[in-house]
Amino acid sequence: MSVYDKYQAVIGLEIHAQLSTKSKAYASDSATFGDLPNTNISPVTLGHPGTLPVLNEKNIEFAVKLGLAVGATIRENNEFARKNYFYADLPKGYQITQDKTPICTGGFITLFPNTAKEKKIEITRIHMEEDAGKSIHDQDPFNTLVDLNRAGVPLVEIVSEPQISSAEEAYEYVTQVRKLLRYLEICDGNMEEGSLRCDANVSVMLKGASKFGERTETKNMNSIRNVKRAIEHEIIRQIDVLENGGKIEMETRSFNAVDGTTFTMRSKEEAHDYRYFPEPDLQPVIVSQNYINDVKTTLPTLPNELYKVYTKEFGLSEYDANLIIESKPLGIYYNELTQYTKNYKAASNWLNGSIKSYLNENGITIENFVIKPAKIAALIQLIDDGKVSNTVASQHIFPIMVKQPELEPLAIAEQNNLIQESNDDDLSSYIEQVIENNPKEIERFRNGEQQLIGFLMGQLMKTSKGKADPKKANSLLREKLKQ
Repeated sequence: MSVYDKYQAVIGLEIHAQLSTKSKAYASDSATFGDLPNTNISPVTLGHPGTLPVLNEKNIEFAVKLGLAVGATIRENNEFARKNYFYADLPKGYQITQDKTPICTGGFITLFPNTAKEKKIEITRIHMEEDAGKSIHDQDPFNTLVDLNRAGVPLVEIVSEPQISSAEEAYEYVTQVRKLLRYLEICDGNMEEGSLRCDANVSVMLKGASKFGERTETKNMNSIRNVKRAIEHEIIRQIDVLENGGKIEMETRSFNAVDGTTFTMRSKEEAHDYRYFPEPDLQPVIVSQNYINDVKTTLPTLPNELYKVYTKEFGLSEYDANLIIESKPLGIYYNELTQYTKNYKAASNWLNGSIKSYLNENGITIENFVIKPAKIAALIQLIDDGKVSNTVASQHIFPIMVKQPELEPLAIAEQNNLIQESNDDDLSSYIEQVIENNPKEIERFRNGEQQLIGFLMGQLMKTSKGKADPKKANSLLREKLKQ
């Protein structure tokens, strides 16, 4: 047994999600990402004397949406606090946050849903706060640059219980949280832009022990993969320290994405070092049950609910269902497609096959796909009616549809002489040509090599230029070969 097998990891994650509001949490400045540095600022954002914050109501709505989606308890009386600390990109010298009264408590995130590995991770709290600005260290060799556009942008912080047991589970947790935020349309989840950030609290202890080990907090991870890599490294590092007689110190660490290691940033501050105190310029916000009920009516169907519909009602495989629910826009397209066709499996095959391939090859998303769901449903109907084969539809009709999306699939098939032939006389003519052109294969088939039927059918479809009805042609070909 490896020395590492003696230990178990205990992991809790803190996810900061920037809310997709047009303006900031307590000021009217634009919250748009990517504008020129220090252009989305105002006296309120900069904390000038005499300025007062005004709450953006969307903060409350989005936080309640998230709380409802995870099954949390929504607090009625919400108070705000100041979290005080000094840093160059924090112009006010404090952040407005929630300390003792988080808007959501409880709830859970399901890992590996609908599989044998399914596991629920409980949520400690979800609270609202504002973001700090951004310090930029890599554009000037001598100075740190500061962009305050992000200062004051609204956030929710999602804090998990320390119930995550591995880097793999942590990866899945962040993946599920990001998917949920995107389904709710309250955060775009783009980690590379900083709109979703994750801090990992990691400790290790001997298996069977009752007391947690000392933890470290690792920051500065800009992708879900790097969250996994950082935790993997930190688990091994801590075990190595303990096995060599050392002691784990509570500290804040950062992740080096180049070599996959973590390194010390600073010794860990305790919560009281922030000197929280009630925010004097904001009144408590009352979230009534009527308000919660109103927000609940705006919730979309969530991924796990869609999964059950797709697998139980539509008869899709677990694999196909998971591919569709991975992205809300894909799910929207599929749901609209199923309004026009009841061949749910074919609809799934087209979405996960030809359509996704086209999107990937052209670097576009489903929102920019030119063929409307009704046209794809009409193409599926052509196949179901036996008018074209699936091969002809995907290789000949679909490519024309993406270039001329206004055309109907049937019109394309007729104009290009692609309608499948099921007339016995026409099919018999193709079969005679196949028999005449492949005498050796015909003889081998009749001598017992039954697998050659596939080759002969391929020749028949080639001779008919894909227009022969495969089922009928196969039946007639077998009858002819028996003679």
